[in-house]
Amino acid sequence: MVAVASVVVAVGAVTGTMSAAGGKAGPDRARPVATASAGPEPPPAAPSSPAVPSPSSSPSGARPPSAGASPGPSVSRTTGPRRPAPAPTGLYLHPESRVLDWVRANPDDPRNAVIASRIAGRPAAVWFTDRDPDTLTSRVRAVTAGGAAQGRVPVLVPYAIPGRDCGGHSRGGTPDLDAYDAWIDRFAAGLGDGEVIVILEPDSIAQSGCLSAGERADRFASLVRAGRVLKEADPRARVYFDAGHSGWNAPAQQADWLRQAGAASAASSDGVFSNVSNFHATDDEIGYVRAVLDVLGGPPGLGAVIDTSRNGAGAPADGAWCDPAGRKLGRPPTLRTGEARIDGYLWVKLPGESDGCAGAPGTFTPSYAYDLAR
Repeated sequence: MVAVASVVVAVGAVTGTMSAAGGKAGPDRARPVATASAGPEPPPAAPSSPAVPSPSSSPSGARPPSAGASPGPSVSRTTGPRRPAPAPTGLYLHPESRVLDWVRANPDDPRNAVIASRIAGRPAAVWFTDRDPDTLTSRVRAVTAGGAAQGRVPVLVPYAIPGRDCGGHSRGGTPDLDAYDAWIDRFAAGLGDGEVIVILEPDSIAQSGCLSAGERADRFASLVRAGRVLKEADPRARVYFDAGHSGWNAPAQQADWLRQAGAASAASSDGVFSNVSNFHATDDEIGYVRAVLDVLGGPPGLGAVIDTSRNGAGAPADGAWCDPAGRKLGRPPTLRTGEARIDGYLWVKLPGESDGCAGAPGTFTPSYAYDLAR
């Protein structure tokens, strides 16, 4: 049985991982804010087992079709010559996040030490999900400048394409593709000129079967443009396109859609990403993305990044996607995987942010985080 989409639950918007719906947080729920905190990147770890912590970042897993499936200090552009910046050696931990809010607010909670060390201290992606572009450029710039100042690589997730999630848990996005193109222009304007990883629109390609042929072609044209705009704005940006995950579309089908969306073009793409907000084992994802890349073609330098945030115990046998029990953290985020064509293991989904069962969708839920991390 094929697992469907990786459920990416985004409610509202913040500079960071997804914001929660309004309302007062309960005793087991953190105040909604952004993503992780700065600190050294951990060394690569051996493959995760159910007992070993592993990373992730936004609600995911199989779901029924009806649910949808850095260089040194920041520098401004100048017209004169400048010395090339050294390549960053690690991933950036953004100093604002829901998990950090909880850790700071609950120093005496018996779960604090485990959550602080195994989740809050790991680099995680920063999500941009709102439709309003007015402050978008400055919010993106705040993250990229923070990474540049530390010589580390931020991971950004633009998630605003119209019709995202096919009307499921993460329905929303900009009103139309013209608005989306303008939104991407604002996003790109905040990238700066340092190294940055962009996870371009989770679910936008793998889940595009819900669209008509004409709608899919229009979406793919906007994604081609988005990749090109991002890389023109910052030539050091690494842009990755949606490959779904190993339990979803066949590699040939996924590669065909990826090609139409610009993922095989060096002008738009550095490769593909997989397993965002999902639970599939890292080894399964490595085999899958290599198969996709083989069919995709394109420049030989195209690679893949894999979301390892919650895949330490693999995917549930029953296909459960909403905060399923028994999941564990996966491999720590790193850009040094030791695997051919695998550019990084990332925490795109922040572990402990609920899919909507352990807590409200997109909120940090300490009980769930602790179960993943212990």
